[in-house]
Amino acid sequence: MKLGIIGLPQSGKTTIFNALTRGNQPTGAAVGRMEVHTAVVDVPDKRVDRLSKMFNPKKTIYAKVTYADIAGLGAAADKGEISGQLLNQLTQMDGLIHVVRCFENLSVPHIHELVDPLRDIQLMDEEFLLNDQIMVERKMEKLGEEQKRFMGRDKAVVEREAALFGKLQVALNASMPLRELEITEDEEKQLQGFGFLSRKPILILLNLGDAQEAPKVDYPHKRSKVVGLQGRLEMDLAQLPEEDAALFMEEYGIKELGLSRLISESYDLLGLQSFFTVGEDEVRAWTVNRGAFAPQAAGVVHSDMEKGFIRAEVISYDDMIETGSLAEARNKGKLRLEGKQYTVLDGDILSIRFTS
Repeated sequence: MKLGIIGLPQSGKTTIFNALTRGNQPTGAAVGRMEVHTAVVDVPDKRVDRLSKMFNPKKTIYAKVTYADIAGLGAAADKGEISGQLLNQLTQMDGLIHVVRCFENLSVPHIHELVDPLRDIQLMDEEFLLNDQIMVERKMEKLGEEQKRFMGRDKAVVEREAALFGKLQVALNASMPLRELEITEDEEKQLQGFGFLSRKPILILLNLGDAQEAPKVDYPHKRSKVVGLQGRLEMDLAQLPEEDAALFMEEYGIKELGLSRLISESYDLLGLQSFFTVGEDEVRAWTVNRGAFAPQAAGVVHSDMEKGFIRAEVISYDDMIETGSLAEARNKGKLRLEGKQYTVLDGDILSIRFTS
């Protein structure tokens, strides 16, 4: 999972990046400069910790998430365009975290003078819609030229593409983010490689001041969510030694770091879930799409496992904890064999049987 952290200058993008990655990147980047900082972090999961204590493996490996702190969109919003370099970075992301400034700070003025979260959200949305609109119009022009010619691709294929991009154009002209549209599996294949920005799942992160209540923000779009976070406080906590951070959190009644909550929200937004493989050598968490069948999960572990998939031995995390061991789970009939049509559930523990 790769998530891009975006937002207007002085919104606190790098503060959030540091909070999520326990990093210490400088927070005063120049306005309009194209910069990208990335970090790969473990996905906190207490289930992995528990399984590791149970199996005492040589290695314990958590699922990973990559965060990219992407600067430069402020200049794009002012000019009405997104540079090719910046667009290339954005299209690589599985989802976006739009950091929206809610805090007041006279020493760090807002680029539009007044703090207005709704305005800032709208500015970014308009920029993405405009970018997608330009891409769709260019594609429609090419398809129109192709329809006039009598040679080239199959006419029915071209007509299907024209119908699809016509649907996208209607939505964009109505200022509707493309994530609102219902897209079929066949249409999804046709859109691969385009990286439309308004199709990407987006988490609107309201960056709050210390003890500030989150303002009410209505963002009624599909594959999107609004959450509040005290960015500066979270960054300070993330940079403390674990024992000191735990004492501070207990004193102020903070139950979990924003890192854990945001990853959980991101998994939900992107339709992802975790499954596990266990043993004496390794306990490991893997990420797979919700609704994935057992062979697809096997392919996440190794492509050869998907190609030669026979069966999966499956036990739920809860049953594993209840029985205490694989041997006891087998004795109690909690382990079961599942075939190619089995839908993997969050927390499943899999052992894949396959031919090489």
